[in-house]
Amino acid sequence: QVQLVESGGGLVQAGGSLRLSCAASGSIFSINAMGWYRQAPGKQRELVATITRDGTTDYADSVNGRFTISRDNAKNTVLLQMNSLKPEDTAVYYCNADIWPRGGSNFYSNYWGQGTQVTVSS
Repeated sequence: QVQLVESGGGLVQAGGSLRLSCAASGSIFSINAMGWYRQAPGKQRELVATITRDGTTDYADSVNGRFTISRDNAKNTVLLQMNSLKPEDTAVYYCNADIWPRGGSNFYSNYWGQGTQVTVSS
């Protein structure tokens, strides 16, 4: 069964850095776009950054220039390097990916990780 597992969240002071990692596991034929979303208390889930299989990236305006998304296609992983963190970056961060499982239906399905908490103190 395909699943996404995030790691790397935690508590950091404003101005600090964290790196989130997400690994896709299971029987996987192919992964298309991967990305990170976040949801703060009382707010809707929002896109943080995405990356295509060939490395094209897109960022939310609020994180552009501070966060960097990258991926390792050989390891089925996606990373989010977060620098110059602000208290408003506090949220649960979710990994997302379009995955084509082996032996299943012949198309991509969208998967979510369980989320990892990021807390930035002022």
